[in-house]
Amino acid sequence: MDRRRVLVVEDDRAIREGLADALAFHGYSVLQAERGDIGIEKALHGECDLVLLDLVLPGAEGMAVLREVRKARPTLPVIILTARGAEGDRVRGLREGADDYVVKPFSVNELLARVDAVLRRSPERPSDVARLTIPGGVVDLETREIRIGQARIELSEREAELLRYLAVNAARIVSREELLSRVWGVNPRSVETRTVDMHVARLRDKLQDDASDPKLLVTVRGKGYRWMAATT
Repeated sequence: MDRRRVLVVEDDRAIREGLADALAFHGYSVLQAERGDIGIEKALHGECDLVLLDLVLPGAEGMAVLREVRKARPTLPVIILTARGAEGDRVRGLREGADDYVVKPFSVNELLARVDAVLRRSPERPSDVARLTIPGGVVDLETREIRIGQARIELSEREAELLRYLAVNAARIVSREELLSRVWGVNPRSVETRTVDMHVARLRDKLQDDASDPKLLVTVRGKGYRWMAATT
C-alpha cells in the first residue's frame, strides 16, 4: 500500500523538521514547505494527502493558503498548527475550512492521532475504478475504450483520466478548478477552465450522452461536474 503523504507548511525549521521526522517514523511520506506561497504550490501539485499548516508564514499567510487549497482541492484535509489559541481564531480557522485546529505547544502523539483520524474520514482518496457501466455498454478505463453494442470508441489518455477522476468522486460535484489541479496537474489560475469544458464535450460525444440533456456526465451550474452512472 502506498504511504500517505503529509505536507508540513511551517517556517520554524526546528518544528518543521521535528514534525517531518515524527511523521516519517510513523510511516508517512513527508513534504516540507517553509513559506506560504511554496505551501500552496506543493498542496496543489505535490500529490499530498493532508496538510499541516502554520498560520504565521512568509510568502502567504496561513489563512490565504487554506483558502487557495479549498478552491482547488476542496476535500484535501488541512490541520492548522498555531500558537493562536483564542476561541475567535479557532472559529475562523474552522469556518475557513480547516478539518482540525491544534494549538502549540502540542503533544506529537496527540497530533499523530489527529492526523490519523482526519485521514480516516477524508474522501480525498476514494477507491479506484476500472469499468463504468453505461446505457447499452461499458467503459473500460484500463484499455481506454468505450464499447456500445458493436461500436468501439477509443479514449485519449486525458479523457480516460478525467472520466476516472469524476467516477471515483461520483458522490460529489467536482469543480473545474479541482479537475485542472488533479487531472491536468496545473495551477487553475494559469489555465482557462474552458479546457475542462471542451474535454467534457468530447467525452459526452463519445459516450453518446446527449449534450442538451446529459444523463451520465452532468453539469451543475456554477459548481462543476458530476458523474451519475455506475462504477465497478
